[in-house]
Amino acid sequence: MEPKSLFIPQYLDSSLILFIRRGEARIGHIYKDELVEKRLKTGDIYRIAAGLAFYLINTAEGQRLHIICSIDTSDSLGFHSFQSFYIGGGKYPASILSGFDPLTLATAFNVSIGEVVELLSRQQAGPIVYLNVSHSPSVWTKFLNLEDHYKLAHMKRIVHIGKDGEEEKAPRWSFSKFLMTSIFGSENKRREDKGPDSYNIYDRKPDFKNDYGWSIALDNSDYSPLEDSDFGIYLVNLSAGSMMAPHVNPRATEFGVVLRGAGTIQIVYPNGSLAMNAKVSEGDVFFIPRYFPFCQIASRTGPFEFFGFTTSARNNKPQFLVGANSLLQVLRGPELATAFGLSEERLNEILDAQSGSTILPSATVSPPEVTMQVEVGKAKKVAKMIRIFD
Repeated sequence: MEPKSLFIPQYLDSSLILFIRRGEARIGHIYKDELVEKRLKTGDIYRIAAGLAFYLINTAEGQRLHIICSIDTSDSLGFHSFQSFYIGGGKYPASILSGFDPLTLATAFNVSIGEVVELLSRQQAGPIVYLNVSHSPSVWTKFLNLEDHYKLAHMKRIVHIGKDGEEEKAPRWSFSKFLMTSIFGSENKRREDKGPDSYNIYDRKPDFKNDYGWSIALDNSDYSPLEDSDFGIYLVNLSAGSMMAPHVNPRATEFGVVLRGAGTIQIVYPNGSLAMNAKVSEGDVFFIPRYFPFCQIASRTGPFEFFGFTTSARNNKPQFLVGANSLLQVLRGPELATAFGLSEERLNEILDAQSGSTILPSATVSPPEVTMQVEVGKAKKVAKMIRIFD
């Protein structure tokens, strides 16, 4: 979102978990029949439940607002992946009110049909609009800039109740009047001290950190609103050339987006064959099915940072397949040695070669990628020759 822009009031058939990647935002939404507003900054995480009306404003001066969203479609209608219901709107986007008969709306609002047509035909700038505060401010700007006591006074005028209890002459219809009465209710006030809190992931110390990178994982014990969507959150930063050791997610599917740098994602099928070996860079999205072994490897040109969601609000407890904290270390013994067709002594030598865990250093002694492919080819030929001689 560009500076001084508004994502117009709407609700979704799906829950949202917002991550403020860059910039500052003000979000207003309905919470327990009240309008609450929260100010969000870079690193903040916030959840909006399905069916709750909300709007979003870029409040930072001269800075774009970048948000990454997780969309939980478990409550969706099933028409599409998810569906927006725009409360405000006109020709583009269409308001949900547009589908009603004009006479029905005129009766419901107690205004003329002409005023209903005016209400539903002026907006054509799309779901994200510019808040012009200098020249002829829009009704959106006027509404959002109201102080609480002015909003309350305006609401009293809306219901046309005078001091003597008699109905006053109805003022001319305005969009802000519609917004207050139909969306936020006649007694709502903007409150910043109510509603669920946000959680800033950059304020948290890493769950794991060594010389080669760090990782953070959030679950419902860290941020309780995650429980409602049954989603977890993670953030990983790998130094140049380092690797998140091969591991498995036993409880959740994982999907993420690259925030910075470049790297490689490798995923393995259950039969041990390679499912994916993809180079990724900033903006690329990747998906890792539950139970499938995988690893992430940073490019040697710089750090590799990625953020994402898991489909479980519980502690995911990833199972590492390589390293000092791996399953192989736990299963070490004659049974595992037999499974690999090795002596127990030889297996121990291989397993003891790696003293690191979770995030492993760059393979500094390995040759470049092209040479590695050639060497692998040679190794296959040598193995074939050995079998022939055997």
